[in-house]
Amino acid sequence: MSADAARPVARSGLNKRPVFDPALVACPDCDLLQRLPEVPAGSTACCARCQASRWRPKTDSLNRTLALAVAAALLLVIANSVPMLGLSVAGRVASTTVLGGVLAMWDDGRQTVAVLVLFTAVIAPALEIACLLAVSLAVRRPPAPRWAGTLLRGYEVLREWSMIEIMLLGVLVALIKIAELATVIPGLAMFVLGTLVFLLAAMAATFDPRDAWARVAWAAGESFRQAPGLARAAEDKR
Repeated sequence: MSADAARPVARSGLNKRPVFDPALVACPDCDLLQRLPEVPAGSTACCARCQASRWRPKTDSLNRTLALAVAAALLLVIANSVPMLGLSVAGRVASTTVLGGVLAMWDDGRQTVAVLVLFTAVIAPALEIACLLAVSLAVRRPPAPRWAGTLLRGYEVLREWSMIEIMLLGVLVALIKIAELATVIPGLAMFVLGTLVFLLAAMAATFDPRDAWARVAWAAGESFRQAPGLARAAEDKR
C-alpha cells in the first residue's frame, strides 16, 4: 500500500466546501494516514507501516450478498415457523418452535433468559439480514441515500448480537442431558438453523463494506464520492 503523505484538503467552488479524497485512509492499527491504491482481484492491500491487512476486493460482492441475504431471510422464516424439537415420553409426544420455547421460558418465570433468546436468536439475525438486504439494494445505483450508511453502522452492531449458533449449542447440550429420560425428535427447524448459521457466515464474508461505503451520499462535500475503481467505471458509462 502506498504511504504518501496526506495533502492539504483542497477547496473548490464559491462556497469553499472541502473536497474529500476517498483513497485517503488511516490504518486503525497504527494510525498511519496513507492512500489506498488500486487493488486487483485476489490481492490484498496492507498497511505500509505495520503490514496489517486493510482491504481485499471481493468479486461481485453486491450480487452475491443479495442472493445470500434473500436465501437467509427465507430460511429464517422457515426456522421460526416449523417445529424445532420434539420429545416423546411414555407415549406422549410434544414439539415446539423457537418462539414456542421462548414463550415456555417466559411462562416458567425465566423472563430474562426468554428475552435474551428472543433477541439473539430471532430479532438480531432478522435485523442483520434486513440490513444487508436494504443496503445491497440501495447501493446498486449510486449515490445511495444517507440512510444506507446508518444501516451499515447498525449492521456491525447486530452481527455481534446474532447468536443462533450459541442457541443451537445450548440445545445440543440440553439434549445430551435428557437423552436418557426421553426420546428426542429433531425438527426441521433444527437443520434449517444449522444451515442458516453457515449462510450468515458466508453473507458476512462475501459483503464488501468498503465498496458499499464508497457509494453512499455524504452530508459534507458534494453528493457522492467514489472509490478509484468506481470513479473510472462511472466515467466510462458517460
